Amino acid sequence: MSEENPAPGKTTIAPDVILDIVTLTTLSIEGVSRMSALPRGMNQLWKRGHQSDGVRIEVMAATVHVDLYLILKPEVNVRQVSRKVQKEVSRAIEEMVGMTPGKINIHVEDIDFEEVNPA
Repeated sequence: MSEENPAPGKTTIAPDVILDIVTLTTLSIEGVSRMSALPRGMNQLWKRGHQSDGVRIEVMAATVHVDLYLILKPEVNVRQVSRKVQKEVSRAIEEMVGMTPGKINIHVEDIDFEEVNPA
């Protein structure tokens, strides 16, 4: 190797970076109100992987598997919003961190009717 073209180094991406990318991408989708808390008992069930509010990821051999727990806005097509989230999260994982997106599971936990009828 010449000094002009040194060997590339290694890039390591912390799981929290992937969690942030997935969360921000999800929240940018029209129809998503907010992330839901993970269901009770999730910490005991999922010993592997990493999680934050509404997101659980597992990285296996450079493939990122995602579970998203969402609260959607009222009067949206749940199927369309879910597929849009899957598509955009998959794109973000691939383009922003160069990893392979695996399964992206959407769990619609609630509809945010408070947005329609504020207290």
